[in-house]
Amino acid sequence: MPPKHRIAAVATALLLGTAIGAYALLGERTAPKDAMAAASEARGADGPLSAEVVVAEKAGEARLIVYPLLDGKPAPDRTAVSATVTRYDGAREVLKFAGKDGKFGSTTGIVAPHVFDAVIDIRVDGRSGSIKYSRADGAVALNASQIKAANIGLATVGPAQIRSSFQLPGEIKFNEDRTAHVVPRVAGVVERVSVSTGQRVEKGELLAVIASTDLADRRSELLTAQRRLSAARTAYQRERTLWEEKISAEQDYQQAQMQLREAEIAAENARQKLAALNAPASASALSLYELRAPFAGTIVEKHLTAGESIAADANVFVISDLSSVWAEMAVPAQRLNDVRVGREAVVSASAFESRATGPVSYVGALLGEQTRTAPARVVLANPDGAWRPGLFVNVSVGAGLQEVPLAIKASAIQEINGAASVFVQSPKGFVAQPIELGRRDEQSVEVLSGLKDGQRYVVANSFVLKAELAKDSVQE
Repeated sequence: MPPKHRIAAVATALLLGTAIGAYALLGERTAPKDAMAAASEARGADGPLSAEVVVAEKAGEARLIVYPLLDGKPAPDRTAVSATVTRYDGAREVLKFAGKDGKFGSTTGIVAPHVFDAVIDIRVDGRSGSIKYSRADGAVALNASQIKAANIGLATVGPAQIRSSFQLPGEIKFNEDRTAHVVPRVAGVVERVSVSTGQRVEKGELLAVIASTDLADRRSELLTAQRRLSAARTAYQRERTLWEEKISAEQDYQQAQMQLREAEIAAENARQKLAALNAPASASALSLYELRAPFAGTIVEKHLTAGESIAADANVFVISDLSSVWAEMAVPAQRLNDVRVGREAVVSASAFESRATGPVSYVGALLGEQTRTAPARVVLANPDGAWRPGLFVNVSVGAGLQEVPLAIKASAIQEINGAASVFVQSPKGFVAQPIELGRRDEQSVEVLSGLKDGQRYVVANSFVLKAELAKDSVQE
């Protein structure tokens, strides 16, 4: 296992005006009562000038607090204190201090991680001195053999192309292109219902039988027209023969011909009326109408029972082909340029672990007056029926490949103290660096702040370092 990480506070006091030796006290001790929760402290002294340095933490921010002493007594408020802080990544900042009643605190804090070296300068009454202070809690030191044994993989922070996406809430709806509201087309009384709600039906399958006087009248009209047509054909053939043999007048032949054409038109008209009802011309009973499924699907609604009288335009069944559904969403105005017809989208449901991919098939041209959003939908294949209409989903829409200046692998991210963090390699060890994340895809994540181009970070088995860091925190 990696060696235990220990916090060491090292302080060395150097008095520039004299050549007297300096000493440092190492370890932890109780901070003054008016200080915040101190993580570590150090004390240095040289003749009449001495100082105590405390690192106090609050809400993830560290502040340096210096207690300078002159001849064993708190230094006067005119004492000048400053510090140059060098972070683990080489970044430097100068801290200013404000003091009162012998306590001098840095006016700005040091953000996490608190792995840094500080040189604290103290000047009072012509005397000056410097205290070197180091802190390395938050760093895990491993040698090369330990890194190899833990199979820790490293990568370099740098630019990358990210297939960025964003999520919108949505809902599964029926595919309206494959959903039919079935009406009987004739008024009548329901004789029999052959299906029930939720039942799977095939194209042409019998749904219900309706007794209709209107249908009986139309079939009778067709039968009458067909008989008249047969008689008109016979009369026409007879008159044609007589006219050709010069027995009858041409006027009689022409009249028979006109009557034949009228009979043909009447028969075709009666036949088309039945075809409009999707009713066969011949049936065992003139009044019975068989209502059949227009395509294969599932009965999702049924609004009729045997013995019920229904109108010709009554919505008696709703059939939907659930092998294909829509994921509908509302797109805010600022996202309309990213949601385009044909672009792939990933639909996921929080109710169960399932994902599906489909193209954006429609984006509304108008924004809602109240919502200021445009409707859009994604077509999803649903062969096993898992995507049920009414299910709430999240729709992730890709915005295309975008170049980002700084990115890391998604596998490198660990949550430490409630913040997304990455272990960065440094001379002091592996440091848990909090980061701010931006766009991401399945492989990479954009880094908005916290890392620099060229830094080496842990991309594989970072959980080993997280466990070691937690162990050190417990021991401390």
